[in-house]
Amino acid sequence: MPAFAYALPVRTIITDGLLVRATGRSESDVVCENGRVTSVVPRGTVQAGPGDTVVDAAGCYVVPGAVDAHVHMQLDTGTTVSSDTFESGTIAAAFGGTTTIVDFAEQRAGGNVLESFEKRAAEAADQCVVDWGLHQVLGGVTPQALLDARSLVAREGVSSIKLFMAYPGRLYSDDGQILRALQMCADSGMMAMVHAENGLAIDVLVEQAVAAGNITPDFHSRTRPPELEAEAVHRAAVLSRVAGNAPLYIVHLSSSDAMREVVEARSRGTNIFAETCPQYLHLSLEDHLGRGWPDGAAYICSTPLRSRHEHHQRDLWSGLRDDTLAVVSTDHCPFCLREQKLMNGESFDVVPNGIGGVEHRVDLIHQGVVAGELTLERWVEVCATAPARLFGLSAKGDIAPGMDADVVVYDPERVTTISAASHHMNLDHSAYEGFELRGAVRTVVSRGEVIVDGGEFTGRRGRGRYVRRDVSPQVR
Repeated sequence: MPAFAYALPVRTIITDGLLVRATGRSESDVVCENGRVTSVVPRGTVQAGPGDTVVDAAGCYVVPGAVDAHVHMQLDTGTTVSSDTFESGTIAAAFGGTTTIVDFAEQRAGGNVLESFEKRAAEAADQCVVDWGLHQVLGGVTPQALLDARSLVAREGVSSIKLFMAYPGRLYSDDGQILRALQMCADSGMMAMVHAENGLAIDVLVEQAVAAGNITPDFHSRTRPPELEAEAVHRAAVLSRVAGNAPLYIVHLSSSDAMREVVEARSRGTNIFAETCPQYLHLSLEDHLGRGWPDGAAYICSTPLRSRHEHHQRDLWSGLRDDTLAVVSTDHCPFCLREQKLMNGESFDVVPNGIGGVEHRVDLIHQGVVAGELTLERWVEVCATAPARLFGLSAKGDIAPGMDADVVVYDPERVTTISAASHHMNLDHSAYEGFELRGAVRTVVSRGEVIVDGGEFTGRRGRGRYVRRDVSPQVR
């Protein structure tokens, strides 16, 4: 990967804030040199010198830069490309307090794993303004693909793959292919991320709905019922155990049904983790997908939004609180409404799947702190510390000597309103339009350099560093 060298200040010192880590909170100042945290000291005990950058965090939280382990910048779907480039998407991430993203290199059936990785890395390398990594999608599980994927650990620092139980004909892997991939993960320690939905059954329901003329946006959710998410989670967990207890990570878990399967699998000793996303905590089938055309198209994503009448949101917040759900990621995959979402017409089955949210994750999950759903420490853990640990980002997700100096100053009292008119994503609408938020990012430090301060971006295209990841000791 290319290296970018920029002159950093002698030191960056963050003073007078309340330091919040996953393990606790303290009145501490943070000293950063050469891109790393060098010391965490009691408030008021460090003296700034000539050339130092001093960030005053009085009245604010000082938290680790967030890690979004599931994003899709400039994703080519075959018919369109998600609207955020690596540049625009990482600028938006930075404004939202995210200092590291992990995107995906995608190998499809018949494609070459190593070539897909090299192509994707080249797309990101000169664009990202925050640090970045890649997971490897296996859309064609063959012996050679598995050998190549395994080689990526040492070759490129890629310690995770992604498999799909949905999207037959595009990315789908059958149970035998998934078992072979999970066996490789059990042996190597690589994390297997799984999109868990029964794609074959969903396709039947979609076909039947369209034939009956049921094509409004809400049928995206109605043809992907929570039972088919839960069934796939159960099946993935069984295959993980059969494979030798492979590390298994369920992406974008959206339902109480699926979460119960995670609890059951864990009770059987399965090495299973799960993430959810802000959309499943804040949006619903009735209130958002139920808007009809054109607005409802903005909320088509997979897994889909769930009914507010079935207590999914309540249960997901509970799962975050008790660590049934380990991580909140965004699955950021934005498409402009009329140019892309509706480019093929007004029928739920032809609308590109995805919601843009990389800029708002930290704020939206902070609302759980405001409402008493989460502690400050748990907020930090699910947004920063846990994703860093699970995906082998050993220098990310915490503020301690030796860690990368990725630090966010967060004002817990500032009130803002989400709007497409003011967000930084390359997106003509917002799924969270009009949401009033308590708490906002004020200053963002990435490897010791202030890149966002007081609503101004001061970073540079290409300053983001590719981060090699090792197999995580947390999952072995």
